[in-house]
Amino acid sequence: MLTRIFKSGNSLAVRIPKDIQFTADIQEVDIERHGDTLVIRPVHKQSLANIMAAFSAFPSGFMADGRDTHVENERDWDRH
Repeated sequence: MLTRIFKSGNSLAVRIPKDIQFTADIQEVDIERHGDTLVIRPVHKQSLANIMAAFSAFPSGFMADGRDTHVENERDWDRH
């Protein structure tokens, strides 16, 4: 789909045609450059509003016995 680039203040801007626009609730996008290609992805805001519902989805005995013991192995920091 062909569109135009234009100057908006000190930035370049591009119009996104209606046929490929994001939904109205998307207010921010992430732009990433790959060579001559720009990838535009919507940013979905995350909220903790439903966190209690997420926690209540765990079974009542979830982690009742705690976590398993984890032994950390020594690392060789000189190895590449």
